[in-house]
Amino acid sequence: MIQIENLKKYYGNVRAVDGVSFTVEKGEILGFLGPNGAGKTTTMRIISCFMPATSGSAKVAGFDVFEESLEVRKRIGYQPENVPLYKDMTVTSYLNFIAEIRGIDSRERKAKVNKVMNECGIEEVSHKLIKNLSKGYRQRVGISQALVHDPDILILDEPTIGLDPRQIHDIRSLIKNLTGERTIILSSHILPEVSATCQRVIIINEGKIVAMDTPENLTAVLQNVRKIIVEIEGPSDDILKELGSMDGVKNVEKKEVKSENLATYQLDTVIEKDIRREISTNISKNNWIMTQMNMIDMSLEDIFIKLVNKEKV
Repeated sequence: MIQIENLKKYYGNVRAVDGVSFTVEKGEILGFLGPNGAGKTTTMRIISCFMPATSGSAKVAGFDVFEESLEVRKRIGYQPENVPLYKDMTVTSYLNFIAEIRGIDSRERKAKVNKVMNECGIEEVSHKLIKNLSKGYRQRVGISQALVHDPDILILDEPTIGLDPRQIHDIRSLIKNLTGERTIILSSHILPEVSATCQRVIIINEGKIVAMDTPENLTAVLQNVRKIIVEIEGPSDDILKELGSMDGVKNVEKKEVKSENLATYQLDTVIEKDIRREISTNISKNNWIMTQMNMIDMSLEDIFIKLVNKEKV
């Protein structure tokens, strides 16, 4: 659906995007993750035909963003970081205005606007002035204007910036409900945003891609061991000795004492094999009581910090 090859963008002598290449498949939600100034917004603007690249190629649905920009724009809905809302218009009049600009036939316009308002959950504020809406509802209106022409591709640049936790949850749910046939690129510097919403992640830093994979695969590559936390009732010395001698366990450590005979233990195990079943069997065999077992993965924040620090070394 989207093919980016060796994309570069310079502002004078400043290199904002440096040889970025990636593809996005139909129906995929791709997270574009990086700190402020990493090159995310510049890349989004190039894909959406908002600005040209210095060099490289970008295609959307087979159309070149430089040579066939009108065809690309028909297929893309774009919500920039600062949504250009006309705050003295009502929600309905604003979306009708956008629909007209998008070339939607007047006979279809009302149905299209009603559909997108229902999809984005803004019907109840449809007759209010945009300036009187909460930030969360204004973000929904911003997404609505990007959807009104029913695009194949939706590009959202920092869609939850400035929202409170409840509004963030609502926008995340909205984005997930938009998946299916529609392809979505979600740009953010907020780590939980990407891990909670996206199927695949691109991490960009200083204009370069430093990683590109699913969060799960990134964890597997960067984490040398599987970390397992087990809460066990039994004699600590025997537990440490028995679990530490198991095949696949690299290290075992007592972490937290809950009571005289109850404690939690952290096991560092091989990444190649999940040995939780063997651990459970061993505990049962020794007549100890296991009250819980959890796998601890690296967070997306851990992954990001590790990759960026590795790049700078």
